[in-house]
Amino acid sequence: MSLRNNGRLSRREILKALSMCAAGSAMGPLLTGCRDALTTPAALEQLGGVRQARLDGKPRFLIVVGAVGGASIVDSMLAVRASETTAAGGDAAKLNTFADAQVQNVDGSPFRAVKVEAEVLGSIPMKLKTDQLPFVKKYKDSMLVATSVGTSVNHVIAQKRSLTGSAAWRGRTLQECVALQYGAGFPLPNVNMGNGGFSERGTDNSLPAYCYGEVVTNPSFWPLGLDGMKGLKDVPSRDVVNLARVVRNSLDAQSVFGKTFDDAAALELWNEQRTSGQASLEVQDLISRLNMMPDNPQETPLSEYGLSSSPDAERLRAVFPNYMTDPVEGQAALAFLLIKNRVSVSVTLGPSFNIAYGSSKQFTNPPLAYDFSHNEHRSVQAFMWSRMMDTIDKLIELLESEPFDSSGESLWDRSLIYMATEFGRTRTRQAGATQFGTGHDLNNGFMILSPMVRGNTVLGGVDPKTTLTYGFDPRTGAPLPGKMEANEADIFSGILTAMGVDTSGSGLPDASAFART
Repeated sequence: MSLRNNGRLSRREILKALSMCAAGSAMGPLLTGCRDALTTPAALEQLGGVRQARLDGKPRFLIVVGAVGGASIVDSMLAVRASETTAAGGDAAKLNTFADAQVQNVDGSPFRAVKVEAEVLGSIPMKLKTDQLPFVKKYKDSMLVATSVGTSVNHVIAQKRSLTGSAAWRGRTLQECVALQYGAGFPLPNVNMGNGGFSERGTDNSLPAYCYGEVVTNPSFWPLGLDGMKGLKDVPSRDVVNLARVVRNSLDAQSVFGKTFDDAAALELWNEQRTSGQASLEVQDLISRLNMMPDNPQETPLSEYGLSSSPDAERLRAVFPNYMTDPVEGQAALAFLLIKNRVSVSVTLGPSFNIAYGSSKQFTNPPLAYDFSHNEHRSVQAFMWSRMMDTIDKLIELLESEPFDSSGESLWDRSLIYMATEFGRTRTRQAGATQFGTGHDLNNGFMILSPMVRGNTVLGGVDPKTTLTYGFDPRTGAPLPGKMEANEADIFSGILTAMGVDTSGSGLPDASAFART
């Protein structure tokens, strides 16, 4: 067993070593070498997070929903009534407050739900009727809202900082941390269908390569690329193709290029991915198990090319009928398949700045997504919140319907959804305006959904006089009125804490207030 990459064990060497160790005394003298290899500092760091998942056999799953453009928390669970601002001495007519009847209480909960009807979506004539109450009532016991103050109002920078806690732990993203903890042995632990900064990897280059995100741009067609020969007509047998691959790899290794860059990390990763990595994907038939498309002779003649659909495809097409035209529906469907089939432990999805239409030629994504609020804030926020809540609701129902194992847990019991937004929106408006535009603002909050978080909880709060959020103690959860300092690291640490990720030695703040006790 060799150590590569400056003494780090490769992922496959670690898995091989684990299997050797599991054989116990039957391995004889090899057991000592196995144990020594697995106790190197690099291996311990790499395996430290994996150990718990392997001992209890229960990984946890992170789903990041990137709210591109700035999802405003005071247009959802922390909305403010005009009468509350007036009573606090503020000017309700000049702030982003709602008519009292538009803000609904949620029984037994600190959350609120907004109800908005409009005739336009920004500058687009479109009747709008939204009501957040059913969603909030349904998931309040698994919902936590944490107020936030960010450090950037640049789209891409703020997106990435919402994933790294502003480089809180060596620049690692939440997805990478979860992949390190639970992803060893999964085919593609970290699949990223996000946009902009939500799709970027972190800056910690010491992580195993499998922790970094596999970027997917088209969730409906991407599974068709997971086999090097299946789906092609008139190709030789797999044995012949595999033989050709062996010859190709041998020739490449003997070439001037192969010899010159033999020790290059990039080439080593490439060679691993197209040999053992490719084989591990093909043997699991992911090209079929993740395929949502129907076998349609006119449009998608799968059987003609030796392909088939996922056993869940028909159900997913019924739940997400716009999966081919609405990217977010397609992403959510693929997210479910990746988790159910134990392909990934972290999946990222979310809208983009691009316009999208559903099958009925209705907008499913306005231009700029949440950032179309520059044009008209109230209706755009209502539309986008409604859209994302609907998608999340359908995804949760799918996860709830699938058993995790024989213990009685569902996939949802071990999942966490983090609606990661870039920033908030400015709070001011022209006096009494019901249609107004907003800019970017550091002040906001995040919605987190999971049976693993402290449900029915708001960490922080809103000052009704200004409609600005204030902070909280990440350890105790105590509200701290007046606290307006950036707290990106607190959010980052809280999510990892709820996910059961080992953060020892990270220097992250104690964020015990996030986890369900």
